[in-house]
Amino acid sequence: MKHAPAHPERHLVIEIPHLRSTLARALVLALETVVVPSVLLAVLLHFAGLVPALCAVLGWSVFVIGARRLLRRDLPRTLLLCTGMLVSRACVALITSSAVVYVLQPALGSVLMFLVFVGSAIMGRPITARLARDFVRLPAELFAHRTVNRVFVEVALLWGGSRLIDAAMTIGFLHWGVEAGLFSRGVLSGLLTALTIAVCAGHGWRKLRRVPGLTLRMGWRSPAAPAAG
Repeated sequence: MKHAPAHPERHLVIEIPHLRSTLARALVLALETVVVPSVLLAVLLHFAGLVPALCAVLGWSVFVIGARRLLRRDLPRTLLLCTGMLVSRACVALITSSAVVYVLQPALGSVLMFLVFVGSAIMGRPITARLARDFVRLPAELFAHRTVNRVFVEVALLWGGSRLIDAAMTIGFLHWGVEAGLFSRGVLSGLLTALTIAVCAGHGWRKLRRVPGLTLRMGWRSPAAPAAG
């Protein structure tokens, strides 16, 4: 796939707005789709049983989407993807009546994500370029730059490798029991994801700063609210 060269007369300035709020959104996403469901399942599995625990996970998923709709908040693709996977995991675990299946499914999902990320990188159409738009506004012409596309390819490969490690970690912890598997999914997987985000962001920032005709700016503070007239 050939990419049109960047226009030398056009200087692009990409600002990552309100980095604190961006990080906060990522943290909320992790709480909504990983931490809270894992805690609900671990606690209710111990005190109430498998079916109530899985029903609580399903109820939480409905609550998250419903609350965002009622509050007219954005429903980013990453949230819909993670919630969809969470609901499917809970439904399959209910059908099979197995908590092990619930914990094991993310490992299989991580393998699938590994294939998706690496496959998109091999095809030269990295999925990371589309997912990045959930957090940062990026002009379409930016992706016509060959170097920029290569950066997203490299990030997709890094992310795919991380998902493969995540799958191996989950399966390894499952050998010590369901509780260990839930700990791996609810805590260690989140830490691995945060580390992967940091590595990918640092790599992308370092590479993109070297692209001619492109300036990156980082915003840490939200702009002051306009005064009421």
